[in-house]
Amino acid sequence: MKRLTLIFFAVVSLFMVSCTANQMDKNQKLYHDTWELEYITGPRITFEGLFPDEKPAISFNKNTGTVTGTTGCNGYSTTYTLNGTSISFAQPGITTMRYCGDGEVVFLKTMQQITNFRLETDGKLTLLINDIPAMRFHKKENK
Repeated sequence: MKRLTLIFFAVVSLFMVSCTANQMDKNQKLYHDTWELEYITGPRITFEGLFPDEKPAISFNKNTGTVTGTTGCNGYSTTYTLNGTSISFAQPGITTMRYCGDGEVVFLKTMQQITNFRLETDGKLTLLINDIPAMRFHKKENK
């Protein structure tokens, strides 16, 4: 009986370690790319109206635990915390101070509410508020 119990716990432990390693491998896709926003929830203004010239972008740095990018107007950077598929962002600091409409405010406010993320099978990154998609990004093409 002791032997069966030991084998059971060994199998369960192996399964849990495998799932954790799988998630960590999957999370590696966050890094080494710049993600460009293509959808944001909430505002009654069209996406193109919020971001007429430049779309917001985000880049994750695994080593420093920071994200940097653009709000579609000004640059920003902040820290993030990642645990499995849970993610949160500290309040972003703006690096320049141009006014470009309401898009920047909507982007930064939504970013502060993010609780989870999902890497989609089509290669897109979805940031969620609980289980509700709030922001969707695609990999930005280098020009």
